[in-house]
Amino acid sequence: MKIKNMLYVSLGFLFLGLGIVGIILPLIPTTPLLLLASYFFVKGSKKFERWFKGTSIYKNHLEEFIKEKSMTRKKKITINLFADAMIAVAFIMADSTIVRVVLLLIIVYKYYYFITKIKTI
Repeated sequence: MKIKNMLYVSLGFLFLGLGIVGIILPLIPTTPLLLLASYFFVKGSKKFERWFKGTSIYKNHLEEFIKEKSMTRKKKITINLFADAMIAVAFIMADSTIVRVVLLLIIVYKYYYFITKIKTI
C-alpha cells in the first residue's frame, strides 16, 4: 500500500472514530465526520471502502443521506449549530474585518445549502 493511500485510510479511521464519538456525544456532528471517513476510505482503498459501507454505522447514519440527499430536521439543526459554534469561535478570535466577513458569508452559504439543496425528511 502506498504511503498516500495509508494516509487516506488512517484519516478515514480518525474521522470514523470521531464520528462514533459523535454518536454518543450530541455536541459532535456525526454525519459530516462519517462523510469525511467515507471520502478518505474511498480515496485510500477499495477494501476499506467496501468494509466501511458494510458497517451498521454507515447504514444507520450515512446510507440514506447519500442515496436520498436528505436529512432529518434534527440532524440539520445539530450540524448547523455545531458548525455555527465553531465559526463563532473563529469570528470572536479574528482581528481582521475581512476574515469576519468571509466567516459570515460561509454561514450564509451553509444555511442556503442546507435549506435549498438537502431535502428535509
